[in-house]
Amino acid sequence: MAMEKKISTEIIDIEKLPDHVVIEILIRTRVNDWTHISCVKKQWASLFQTECFWQAALSHIYPSQACPGPIPPPLAKRRFMALHISQQILGCDNDIQVDEIVGQSYLFLKEQLQLSNMSPHSGILHGTIIDQFLTCGKSRDVAHELSSMVWLAVIDSLEENHHTFCLLKRLAHEGDVFLPHPYATSVKVQWRVFEKLFTDFRDCFNHIEYYDMLACAKSRFQPIPSTWLGY
Repeated sequence: MAMEKKISTEIIDIEKLPDHVVIEILIRTRVNDWTHISCVKKQWASLFQTECFWQAALSHIYPSQACPGPIPPPLAKRRFMALHISQQILGCDNDIQVDEIVGQSYLFLKEQLQLSNMSPHSGILHGTIIDQFLTCGKSRDVAHELSSMVWLAVIDSLEENHHTFCLLKRLAHEGDVFLPHPYATSVKVQWRVFEKLFTDFRDCFNHIEYYDMLACAKSRFQPIPSTWLGY
């Protein structure tokens, strides 16, 4: 009975913790668990929306990247997201310097591709990303490789819905005009577009669309995988 009373008291004490203490606890949990944690209590969900939380998260998880002083909203959250995404794309751990520009490029590209109306031509988006990497001091080879990694990560993150199906079809038909290195879209990216179309969205094609897309794939790649064949 005494033990139950002690446990009950501890629970009450936790619920009465001030917000800044709760934030210090939350930022020490796994980032991938934050979405689930925010569903536990309305108080915690509201804390994930505050600038204080994201500033604290930046300082704790990416101390070398955190800016001193107040950060104008919503920059802290976006910077944290960019750093976290960069870490995932580059396969880094917390002891390795992450490259924020990789994550920012990912966020930019995904937002542009998910526009409800027609997004810009893929060549324009690709050139914008390349120029950003070059401006940040990356070599042409590194800029080309990083942009490919960003494109692949974004394509893999797209939801399986009608908008994505139409987007991938458009990306496949846009092809790749002759451009000097590093502005040419990598073969890996072009391949991934067709791969997703012929695997994740095979049932969305009608006969005419399927054979049209198959002809487009054959004009780019030889040979093509047998898994892409057969409607």
